[in-house]
Amino acid sequence: MPAIILVGAQWGDEGKGKATDLLGSSVDYVVKFNGGNNAGHTIVINGEKFALHLLPSGILSENCVPVIGNGVVIDLEVLFGEIEALEARGRSAAKLIVSADAHVIAPYNTTLDKVTERFAGSRKIGTTGRGIGPTYADKMNRIGIRVQDLFDEAILREKVGAALYLKNQILSKIYNRRALDAEAVVSELLSYADRLRPMVLDTSLLLHEALDAGKTVLLEAGQATMLDVDHGNYPYVTSSSATAGGACTGCGIPPTRVSSVIAVVKAYSTRVGEGPFPTELHDEWGERLRSVGGEYGTTTGRPRRTGWYDAPISRYAARINGVTDIVLTKLDVLTGIESIPVCVAYEVDGQRVDEIPMTQRDFALATPIYETFPGWTEDISQARTLADLPENCQAYVAALEKMSGARISVIGVGPARDESIVLHDLLH
Repeated sequence: MPAIILVGAQWGDEGKGKATDLLGSSVDYVVKFNGGNNAGHTIVINGEKFALHLLPSGILSENCVPVIGNGVVIDLEVLFGEIEALEARGRSAAKLIVSADAHVIAPYNTTLDKVTERFAGSRKIGTTGRGIGPTYADKMNRIGIRVQDLFDEAILREKVGAALYLKNQILSKIYNRRALDAEAVVSELLSYADRLRPMVLDTSLLLHEALDAGKTVLLEAGQATMLDVDHGNYPYVTSSSATAGGACTGCGIPPTRVSSVIAVVKAYSTRVGEGPFPTELHDEWGERLRSVGGEYGTTTGRPRRTGWYDAPISRYAARINGVTDIVLTKLDVLTGIESIPVCVAYEVDGQRVDEIPMTQRDFALATPIYETFPGWTEDISQARTLADLPENCQAYVAALEKMSGARISVIGVGPARDESIVLHDLLH
């Protein structure tokens, strides 16, 4: 069987966790291929809510093997904290596999992330302060620490010492902070080695063998298209590749093994952190979407910025990722709104622009051009077929599909696993 990629089509928080969990019972492996604990997935099963950060969503599916790929950066304290929290609720993480090539978030990277963001003041990017960016920077600067280094104390000690030689100069001489002790960092990292060792494998080889054996592999993105370091709203982006192209490098399988790309799209828009957001609402409608939709960060608890659906962004995501199927989530949040605006294009310097502007300046200046659709008042949470939806709701879905560049295959009408309308089988 080929591999399937699942990405977010907006600024994150689209509901990828629910989509992955919906597929989890039908796939054999779920692989997290980018990011770290700077984003989270919320999953509801039989009324029980789970918030995952580092762990792949497949961890909650009994027959699925969850894998943390080489493209992820791992805070080991967070990883084992999540595992312990799951086990305390009667869930097992015994099948979890971690790539030997994944990079580890060292304590000094978390420190630098927080200090740098505070120092930036009004120029801050809006990071979560969890060391993600500095760890990816170390990876590209070839001074990073990988999971496999924890099993060779001499290599680990050498790498930590080399990294801190420069970083302590930055902390003490630029930010007036206390230098970190290399021995303390080494000891902290080594304290996780024995627990981590049984989980670690050559995950690229594992996934190749799984695909050759006819297994189904789902590659799950953290963050989303508009936060991709290459194709997102730069510089207000994450530090990794959150698009379909990043899936192959982040797990070690070639693009020729991929059969489809599923994009998760919210029925309206949200984002966290700094940066342009053309459809953002600063009125009672924005607050209503936030309140009804529960739009608070899974990882940070920060209130999300909210806005109406942005069709140019969905089209862009469909093009960049090669999207074959869309999972439309949180449609139920729009119930009770009399008229629902959808951004169909932008105005920039008095000119209509139908796609995302090429330059950072033009995107920052873009104002939405809206088309309005009639809303509905009926409760849709029990709908399980398209025909169960009110006519206006069906028309809204049809309009979004026409504007968004790919077919809508699943519609989320509530947070629970079974509160979905499946129009097309995502696995075929």
